[in-house]
Amino acid sequence: MKKIFKNGLFITFEGGEGSGKTSVIKVVGEKLKNEGYDVILTREPGGITIAEQIRDIILSIDNEEMEPETEALLFAASRIEHLKKKVIPALSNGSIVLCDRYLDSSLVYQGQTRGLGIDNVLKANCFALNYLPKRTYFLDVVPSVGLSRIKNRGDLNRLDLEKNNFHEKVYNAYLDLADKFSERIKKIDGNKEIELVANDVYLDIKGLLK
Repeated sequence: MKKIFKNGLFITFEGGEGSGKTSVIKVVGEKLKNEGYDVILTREPGGITIAEQIRDIILSIDNEEMEPETEALLFAASRIEHLKKKVIPALSNGSIVLCDRYLDSSLVYQGQTRGLGIDNVLKANCFALNYLPKRTYFLDVVPSVGLSRIKNRGDLNRLDLEKNNFHEKVYNAYLDLADKFSERIKKIDGNKEIELVANDVYLDIKGLLK
């Protein structure tokens, strides 16, 4: 019998390109599933068909000239579809939802790095404020390390190909956000081997489950 929770448990993962979020989520998810927990792994933008189609538009290297406002609104549109069709139903069923990126990504990438302003991005995502995660893990990896990890990856997207200055701004914005919301956002040293990083996250989640 699977272990479930009355209101579910929403956990998100944040970090720059090459921070290892996707790999860590897979390891943590497997550990929890092996203990009998009902676990849903998902991502933003994406997670469901419509949101994945929006993801393709956002990340396509053919859309290099996309306006920041357009980018922000596409993320918001993808998010509401993902929330209503996947995340909220899973939480209602008592599942643990592990999500690769969420609202904090928009605050960092569009709000601060693109210069749209945190308040403007929050207005476009006001619905998401009703479903903030219980815990957000920021995988702390400096841009030079993260970018070196993905340089040989064959599927680099539009954000991967941004200039180094962009990635430095993203990293610093994450540090600022983590300090501002330290009660929710937990910094995790992402420079270690994936299994060790995942174990740090796993142990903290186990504390939440108690």
